[in-house]
Amino acid sequence: MSATEVVPCMLTALFAAAAVRALRQAVLTRAPGCRSRIDHLLHAAMALAMAVMPWSWGSALPGLPQSVFFACAALWFPLTAVRSGRERQLSATARRLPYAVGMAAMTWMSYRAAGHSHQTMAEGVPTADPALHLGHSLGQSRAGSVVTGVLALYLLTCALRSLTRDMPALRKTAEASGTSTCLKGACNRFWDGVTALGTVVMLLMAH
Repeated sequence: MSATEVVPCMLTALFAAAAVRALRQAVLTRAPGCRSRIDHLLHAAMALAMAVMPWSWGSALPGLPQSVFFACAALWFPLTAVRSGRERQLSATARRLPYAVGMAAMTWMSYRAAGHSHQTMAEGVPTADPALHLGHSLGQSRAGSVVTGVLALYLLTCALRSLTRDMPALRKTAEASGTSTCLKGACNRFWDGVTALGTVVMLLMAH
């Protein structure tokens, strides 16, 4: 294995494990209704797509259908935030916003991959005004950098928050409570953090 393959292999292992975990949770969930099950299935689909994305054969997957699917998934999380009248819309949406942004990042990466493939196919077509074409490309590149930067910064913030939230009190909580509830929450936050961090790496690699 060459040095350039280390990071893709690590990302593939990470997202493959995340996909298996999400599928397991989808099967074993006891939450009422179907929202939780759909959440886990969407996470599994995203993780599977991310697992193959670092490799050249992963680009064989059609980009546009992926973009549409993950755009709908990004809308699913805020639109289904409130399950009962007792929940406040703002707080419920804020809890699910990181998942929506993760799906939006996947939408953006698949969209850029599809656009890059289209641009590669059209490279041999001459343009009437090369200067105009160059300016348009530079404008698209700057706008793309801004979108990538905003998504990466938000997901990095979410990753650091999830990974460091339980560190100071983890040992004390585990010794004092003796229950699996706190450990389960810490495990969920750990996976949220590492998948968000992996998504940041994927965003920067794709850019």
